[in-house]
Amino acid sequence: MKYKTIEYKKLSVSVQLSMFDGQGANETHAIIEIRDNRLDAETQFRHLAEALRMLQNDLSAAVPVMKRYFVSDAVNQAALLPKEENTAVSVVQQPPLNGSKAAVWAYWMSDAVVRPCGANAVIAERPACKHLFNMQLHDANGDAFAQTEAVFQVYGKTLADRRLSLKDNVIRTWIYVQNVDTRYDAMVKARQRLFREHGLTEHTHYLASTGIEGKSPYPETTVLMDAYAIEGVAPEQITYLKGATHLNPTHQYGVTFERATAVNYGDRRHVFVSGTASIDNRGEIVFPHNIGKQMERTIENIGVLLAEGGCGMQDVAQLIVYLRDTGDYRLVASYLSERFPEIPTVIVWAPVCRPGWLTEMECVAVKAVENRDFAAF
Repeated sequence: MKYKTIEYKKLSVSVQLSMFDGQGANETHAIIEIRDNRLDAETQFRHLAEALRMLQNDLSAAVPVMKRYFVSDAVNQAALLPKEENTAVSVVQQPPLNGSKAAVWAYWMSDAVVRPCGANAVIAERPACKHLFNMQLHDANGDAFAQTEAVFQVYGKTLADRRLSLKDNVIRTWIYVQNVDTRYDAMVKARQRLFREHGLTEHTHYLASTGIEGKSPYPETTVLMDAYAIEGVAPEQITYLKGATHLNPTHQYGVTFERATAVNYGDRRHVFVSGTASIDNRGEIVFPHNIGKQMERTIENIGVLLAEGGCGMQDVAQLIVYLRDTGDYRLVASYLSERFPEIPTVIVWAPVCRPGWLTEMECVAVKAVENRDFAAF
């Protein structure tokens, strides 16, 4: 993995890049942040758009596939985003804790044909597989249980129309629940029921996922989902990582997601680490009330999952850090900048599903491998 930082000083924008060059497509992840939080919202979004344009010029051989905006006021600020035709765009109210109005996680592929396949959805075509990003899945009717059911039903139909399924093709979901402390259980119960209907159980597998506080641009919506699926992936390419020395199976405390999922190609391995917190292999919170110790344990847990997938922190392409208490930002930012200064990282406000967890983290890793059983990415 190659890392690079770009400062667009006239825009007060900082860009952290990770770049993976493989036999197949090259991949680039970027975390883009505003450095001057005194700027008004319109100016900040205009500067982010200009930074993305300039970055695209530098990545001329690459095609933007996905962008996620972490914003401070989703209902108002969604209107400030530029129109995108061939990029899947997600907007979630999880305010960046550096004090700015917005930050962006963006992802590019080279040598790919990217085209729209629905609202806020794209398919990135490579010779071996097609990569589907469906963003901003939501429904306005009913409570969190009903909205979760509706979201998965619509997504399931979208997959079925392409002869895909939740069980065989979906790798990763992100589920944002407004007022997660009171609505998370309803989302979990709806997801459990639907997963059983689709053959996703503790005896088969679940999906890598993050379920966390987040507000959508749609005022009536309490559940918002982003998802990533692969068309053309074979079962033997996918490995579900457990981290059993440090973490317990999630179904033991009533939830249904994989701790991490690895996808193998001929030239690389992707590892998608789900939202991970300070937990032990009995499902207990470790180091209550101590953000510093929880940070260390969370990083340790992520390290165990990455190692099981043959990776390390040096392979991490991007890191998203969620904090429950905004007062912990300076300590966490300082810790991460000292330990992992090169990894593109964004820190946002987003309470975790269990109040005792002060932080949760997720990441994507990309590792070079040689595997003659599979085609290159």
